Amino acid sequence: MMHKQSEYMHWAKTQQKARFNLATSGVASFPLKELPFDCTTLEINGDNSYGYVPLKQAIAARAGTDPDCVVTAAGTSFANYLAMAAILEPGDEVLIEHPAYGLLVDAAQYIGAEVKRFARREENGYALEAAEVRRVLTPRTRLIVVTNLHNPSSVLAPESAVREVVDLARSVGARVLVDEVYLDAVYENTPRTAFHLGSEVVVTSSLTKVYGVSGLRCGWILAEPDLARAMWQLNNLFAATPVHPGELMSVATLEHLAIPRDRARRVVDADRVLLNRFLDGEPGVSAVRTGWGTTAFLRLKSGSVDAFLEELRREHDTSAVPGRFFEMPQHFRIGMGANTEMFGEGLRRISRAIAE
Repeated sequence: MMHKQSEYMHWAKTQQKARFNLATSGVASFPLKELPFDCTTLEINGDNSYGYVPLKQAIAARAGTDPDCVVTAAGTSFANYLAMAAILEPGDEVLIEHPAYGLLVDAAQYIGAEVKRFARREENGYALEAAEVRRVLTPRTRLIVVTNLHNPSSVLAPESAVREVVDLARSVGARVLVDEVYLDAVYENTPRTAFHLGSEVVVTSSLTKVYGVSGLRCGWILAEPDLARAMWQLNNLFAATPVHPGELMSVATLEHLAIPRDRARRVVDADRVLLNRFLDGEPGVSAVRTGWGTTAFLRLKSGSVDAFLEELRREHDTSAVPGRFFEMPQHFRIGMGANTEMFGEGLRRISRAIAE
C-alpha cells in the first residue's frame, strides 16, 4: 500500500512541545515590526498566472539565474514533493542519502518511486561521498537526492563533492535534487547554490529555516526552464493561486535579508558556544561537530533513545527529535537559534537526565 503520511510531522505537531524545546529545526520567528515593510501596501489579490513576477525576479537575482528557472512553492517540503513528482514516475529508481530528512523519503514513496539509499557515514563525518553514490547507482536511476547542509547533521558538502555526484547522475541520464534550505546558515563565505553545476541539477529552498519567516511559506525550486514549466503545470493540481499578501511580504523579506539573518545569527552563534561546551563536558553523548547550521545530531552512547527522550520530556520538560525519524535510532536531533537561555537550560537538563 502506498505510504500516505509523515510520522515525523505528526510527532512534531503532537509531541514536540515542551518548556525547553530543543526539537526545533529553524531559528526563532522574525517579528514583522522589524521588517521594513509598509503594511498599507498589502493587497489581498494580485496578478499571479505562473508565479508573482517580482517574487520570481527576487529569487532569481539571489540565485544568480533567470526568473524562468524559478518555481515558487509553499515551503521547501512542498517544493521537494513538486520537484520529485515532476521528475519521477511510479517505479522509477531514486537514490536518497542515509541518514535523511524523513519527508524526502516519504515524498518519494508516496509518488511510488523505488527508493534506494546511499550512506553518509557518521565515522566519515557524514560526508557526501561519490563512492557511496556509485555503489548503488544503476542505469535505471532517475534522481539522486541530497541535502546541503545535511539534515540532520548540518555537515556542509563542498561544491567539489556535489559536482562529483552531478557527474555520476549525468553518466546515467539522471538528475540531482539538492535541498539547500539550510545552506544560508553558513554565515561566512556562504557557498553558491548547486544549481550552477549543470542542467541536471534541481535545487529547492525557502526562507523558513534560516530567516524565521516560516509563516510566509516562501519556498522555491530552481530548474531548467522546460522542467520549471512542467512543474508549474503540475502545481495547477495543488496550489493554483498562492496567498498574495505572503508574496508581497516575501519580496520585502528578500530585499532586506540581512536583517533577519543577522538577528538569527547572533542567537545561533551563542547557542553553538553552549553546544560545544556541553559536548566537551558530557561523556554520555557524541556528535559530529560543525561550525554552521541550526541543528546538531547527537548519539546517545548507552540506553534506548526513545525511552530517554520520553523521560526527558516527562521529568525535565525538555524535548528533542528522536533519531528514528532519520532511521538512526541511537541518535537524537537538537535545534539552535530559538532562545539561548532556553537552549542552555535544555542542555543542562539533558545532562541531568543522562546522569539519572
